[in-house]
Amino acid sequence: MRFNRMLLSTTLVVVALVIQVTVLARLQLPGAVPDLLLLVVLALAFVYGHVGGALVGFGAGLLADLAPPADHAVGRYALVLCVIGYLAGLTKPETGQLRSATGPMVMVVAAAVGSTLLYAGVGAFVGDTAARHVGLVPLLFTAALYDLLLAPFTVPLIMALARRADNDPLADTPSGVTDVSSRWTASGTGLRIGNQRGVMRIKAARNRAARAGRIKGVKRL
Repeated sequence: MRFNRMLLSTTLVVVALVIQVTVLARLQLPGAVPDLLLLVVLALAFVYGHVGGALVGFGAGLLADLAPPADHAVGRYALVLCVIGYLAGLTKPETGQLRSATGPMVMVVAAAVGSTLLYAGVGAFVGDTAARHVGLVPLLFTAALYDLLLAPFTVPLIMALARRADNDPLADTPSGVTDVSSRWTASGTGLRIGNQRGVMRIKAARNRAARAGRIKGVKRL
């Protein structure tokens, strides 16, 4: 990943985690907690693709595993977000531009449901049965509902920031941008063409002056 991508991803992940822990987790909403961190991973995966999405998801999940008040095994949420980021990145179009909001919204619902199921499954595998006591069906419904309501205010903005960071002139040369050496070649060709045009103009002026002198001489005779 390029430096600008890493810097933007780290900043967004840290801000999302702080907001989720200090604000969203304290709203005492019924069922699940709105997962702002998941939406950040999805938005970046839609722009960066499956490899970038998996890396961002793993880093975001690992940070959430280590941040207090985490009460689960380290690496559990990192695995979940890594898988979600990879799968979301596979839906990135080749042009890099999403033509409608239907696809991302469907992916948000699928990711909310899938991440909850995967998190509960990994928890059951390591002996954590908290999801059974809370109720899995209410968790799935509220997780999908909260993330779907929060997505229109976060996902488009994060995607726009990610695309703008990719167009940073200090970043590596993106696709579609002319290489510096080709610019130099083009400028050199333009100078040669300009010089040739200048020589042709001088010759044409001299020819016109010579013809005018001959005409004047005939008239004087």
